[in-house]
Amino acid sequence: MGKEGKYIYCIVESKQERNFGPIGIGARGDEALTLGYDDLSMVVSNCPLGKLAASRENMLAHQAVIEEAMKEFDSVLPVRFGTIASGADEVRNLLDRRRREFQTGLADMDHKIELGVRGAWMDMDAIFSEIVESNREIKSLKEKIAGDTGENNVQVRVEVGKMVEQALQEKKEREAEKIVDAFRRTALDHKLNKTIGDQMFVNAAFLVSKGREKEFDNIMDDLSDQYQDKMDFTYAGPLPVFNFVDITIYPEEWEK
Repeated sequence: MGKEGKYIYCIVESKQERNFGPIGIGARGDEALTLGYDDLSMVVSNCPLGKLAASRENMLAHQAVIEEAMKEFDSVLPVRFGTIASGADEVRNLLDRRRREFQTGLADMDHKIELGVRGAWMDMDAIFSEIVESNREIKSLKEKIAGDTGENNVQVRVEVGKMVEQALQEKKEREAEKIVDAFRRTALDHKLNKTIGDQMFVNAAFLVSKGREKEFDNIMDDLSDQYQDKMDFTYAGPLPVFNFVDITIYPEEWEK
C-alpha cells in the first residue's frame, strides 16, 4: 500500500473539529474533516500521495466537499484542485506561515458566494444571417462568390469565413456585456470565462453577497423572459468562489 497524504479542499475559520462524512475524493469513503491550527482550519481527507487525475469525477468530488463546508461556514476559501500534503504537520505549518493571507481572504469572502450564468443563442442560422446583413463587406463578398466554385474564389471564401468568425466573436462580447450590465448593481464583481462553441455567447461568474441572492434570481428571471425566443440561459449556484480566490500551494512550500 502506498503512502497516504492529506488532500486539501478549502480553508475555513474554526477552532472546533468538524466531520463532513465519508465524502472524500477518490470514492474510497474517506472522511472529510477539519484539521486546524489555532483559529484556522483546512478541510482535508486522506488520499494517496502523488498526482491526482483531473477527471470529472474527482473535480466534482472536490467541489462537493467545499459545498458541504459552505453549508456550515459563512466564509470558505477554496484551494486549487489536486493539492496534497504529506501529513497533518505540513497542513498546520502552512496555516501558521500563511496565516495573515488566509485571514484576509476569509474576511474578504465573508457571506459571499459565486453564481454562474451561461447564455446560448437558440437559432444560429438567424445569428449568422444577422451578422451578414449588418456587415456590408461580408455581405458584398458573399454575394460575389455565391454559386461560384472556381479556384479563384477559394481564398475569398476563407477570408469571408475569418471575417464571419471575427464578427461572431464581437457580437458575443456585446451580448455578454449586456448580461453583465443587468447584474452590475447586484454583483460585487464578475469574471467572463471562455465560451464553448459558436452558440454560447456568455460564460460569466458573479460574486454576490448572500443577502442579495433573491435580487439576482429576479434579474435572471427577467432576462429569461426578455430573451425567451432568442437565448437560452443556464443558471448555477450557490457555488464556491473559485473564480475570485486562487489559493495555490506549491510543492516547495511543504519543504520549509
